[in-house]
Amino acid sequence: MTDMKYQPILHDHNSFLEKARKRGNFKKAYENLEEEYALVREMLTARARLGLSQEAVAELMGTTKSAISRLEAAGKHAPSLTTLKKYAHAVGCHLEIKFIPEHA
Repeated sequence: MTDMKYQPILHDHNSFLEKARKRGNFKKAYENLEEEYALVREMLTARARLGLSQEAVAELMGTTKSAISRLEAAGKHAPSLTTLKKYAHAVGCHLEIKFIPEHA
């Protein structure tokens, strides 16, 4: 079994966004992926909460680290509901999906 200890890579998201906003068309592209980024943040938070590496989640799901890497990359992959359920289970969560009215 591989090393299952999660070793996070430090990332200053606010600094990243500050630099990225200086590039043309970034704001529109970022807004178009807003839901995907929110999903990825939830996934990474859940995985980190258990201290799991991508390799550990992959093993729990019966897949590869590269598949988990693609799953955790916003805008690169549109995961199925079944895959999201498996990921949620692997990181000790259940999946909850809501439809929220735009004009409440």
